[in-house]
Amino acid sequence: MLALLFHHSFLQLTQTIADCRIAGIFVSTPVTLTPSGQKLVTVILGDGIGPEVVKATQRIIEASGAAVAWEEQEAGAAVFKRGLPSGVPEETIASIMKTRIVLKGPLETPVGFGEKSANVTLRKLFETYGNIRPVRELPNVKTPYSGRGIDLVVVRENVEDLYAGIEYMQTPGVAECLKLISRKGCEKIVRLAFEVARAEGRKKVHCATKANIMKLTEGTMKRVFEQIAPEYPDIEAHHIIVDNCAHQLVKNPTQFDVIVTTNMNGDILSDLTSGLIGGLGFAPSANLGSGVAIFEAVHGSAPKYAGKNTINPTAMLMAGIMMLRHVGEFDAASLIENAMLVTLASGVATRDVVGDEGAASTSAYTDAIISNLGKRAEGWKTRDYKPINIPQLDIPVDSVRPESRRVIGVDIFVESAQTAEEMGATMTKLVSETPVYLKLISNRGTRVYPPTGALTDNADHWRCRFMLSDSEGDLPDELLYDILQRVGVQYRWMHIEKLQVFDGALGYTKDQGED
Repeated sequence: MLALLFHHSFLQLTQTIADCRIAGIFVSTPVTLTPSGQKLVTVILGDGIGPEVVKATQRIIEASGAAVAWEEQEAGAAVFKRGLPSGVPEETIASIMKTRIVLKGPLETPVGFGEKSANVTLRKLFETYGNIRPVRELPNVKTPYSGRGIDLVVVRENVEDLYAGIEYMQTPGVAECLKLISRKGCEKIVRLAFEVARAEGRKKVHCATKANIMKLTEGTMKRVFEQIAPEYPDIEAHHIIVDNCAHQLVKNPTQFDVIVTTNMNGDILSDLTSGLIGGLGFAPSANLGSGVAIFEAVHGSAPKYAGKNTINPTAMLMAGIMMLRHVGEFDAASLIENAMLVTLASGVATRDVVGDEGAASTSAYTDAIISNLGKRAEGWKTRDYKPINIPQLDIPVDSVRPESRRVIGVDIFVESAQTAEEMGATMTKLVSETPVYLKLISNRGTRVYPPTGALTDNADHWRCRFMLSDSEGDLPDELLYDILQRVGVQYRWMHIEKLQVFDGALGYTKDQGED
């Protein structure tokens, strides 16, 4: 039933994405209006401290006069405990497909209940492929970087990479996780990063990758970035190795404006950047896709603080401000942002900022922001935001189509307690009557056969690389099956990879020590 409901709603959604305007302002995500003309938002209070920070945000948004109405739905712990493994009920899915806009509190996955994170489920169900994490210095939030004027955005790819969560135990002692990077995914996130820069009046985009080591996966992100950057001549484009990016963020963070990166890199870098300006209590995020936008604080549900009226709602409030801008409520967003800055500048803050002595409660801090609506903090400016033009890309599934392709060999991964020399001799004999030869055996990416004389500490997980003797040939599946059968007589195999050549370029990497 859930799948049918989602499929039907998605078909309706795709018909309305292409052209959506509200009061003459382009809105990146379609918005549902109430009969009174308010923008309808699905609100999920969340778990732990979620209800406190979300309700504080709702109070402030309502006090600002924003034309927003709420449709409250459930997800997370309570849903898991009712026996729904996804943590996201049909009613919530239906509401999101109707409103397209979500303000969501933190969700937890209780131990012993559920299968996947409800947070991740929501992002994946609605293909919110771009995670936008703004970071800026705030008044009276003291850090070692106070006074530098940090103001940047991390744009993180949100649905693929290692976070696809495709893992296997290859042997009892060796685990594998597949890192999947698509050209389509890279193009979507790179274009979104440049559009975020334009919408916020920013002048630079850095692409942070580990392309020097992972030349095919991370390298795809780098190549796509460099191909697309010339389409945005008004914005400086720079590639940076991700570890150097982390180093430079600590050393000189103000050199950055927008950083676009892959999922795992973005997860790490965005937490690092939030640490520069005071921590996760000041870290909002937007999960953007072509049809749905989900706004949330980055922090977790912190159940030990739930109900104590002490938690800092600023991250959730800033997510609410991002949401208001996304639905075209720019005046209300600016009104609230300025009131928040005035409140912090006046010294009113929660215990995580000022300590227990003199700390404002969650409700008192909320009241102070409401009382400051209409005021501006001296010396603290807000940006002149424009709508983000989310790229509507009609990219086919087979978006990369080579003119020529060949299979020139195969890697067979096997489990064995033999030595490399023993395996090499046996494998060579097993394929001696076939059109392939054993080129090498590697262990955890390092060639161990033929021996190099190097010292290696091997696991029971070996990659055996077989190549066609005919350098111009194309390995048919029938021959591959024959090789696999021959190897399987002596060894327990668990995984194979075809060695492909696309338009003359190798579609695989070589091992350390391979010629």
